[in-house]
Amino acid sequence: MKKDILFKLFISTLYLSAFTFGGGYVIISLMKKKFVDEYHWIEEKEILDLVAIAQSAPGPIAVNGAIVLGYKLCGVLGIIVSVIATILPPFFIISFVSFFYQLFKENLYIRFMLEGMQAGVSAVIIGVVYEMASGLLKQKNSLCIIIMICSFIANYIFKINVVIIIIICICIGLIQSIYMKRRIA
Repeated sequence: MKKDILFKLFISTLYLSAFTFGGGYVIISLMKKKFVDEYHWIEEKEILDLVAIAQSAPGPIAVNGAIVLGYKLCGVLGIIVSVIATILPPFFIISFVSFFYQLFKENLYIRFMLEGMQAGVSAVIIGVVYEMASGLLKQKNSLCIIIMICSFIANYIFKINVVIIIIICICIGLIQSIYMKRRIA
């Protein structure tokens, strides 16, 4: 049974990584569709937690997401399988592109293709933001909604560095956890 899950995990993360353009947020949306909606391996709330953990840890969000997902499904072996599957496609694609960089840089068709991909990726990222915000709104947790709105204002209007916002959000989460633990005890 574990072999089947590991094989599916490898193939799925390899496929998602190979056909995801636009960064980690795009792959998170596709992971949700694959692992929550199709395989039912994790809950929708867990994917939001996965995104939060992957985003707050250093490194690429796609790899961090693969680490968390792999560990949840199959422990350390799941991490190894999902990370290898996640990094193989970009490794080969970037190696290929860098080898032919000058040809790609000067090719009009490739430039237009990349511009078209930017527009598509922007739409997918907006979709991810909508899904994540909808998930928080469904929880009807006032504190999470306030944090989401304040984080957006802090970053977009006041141009506060994302790292500072994430650290503040981690602190708020820790304070809330301590408060809830003491209240229950």
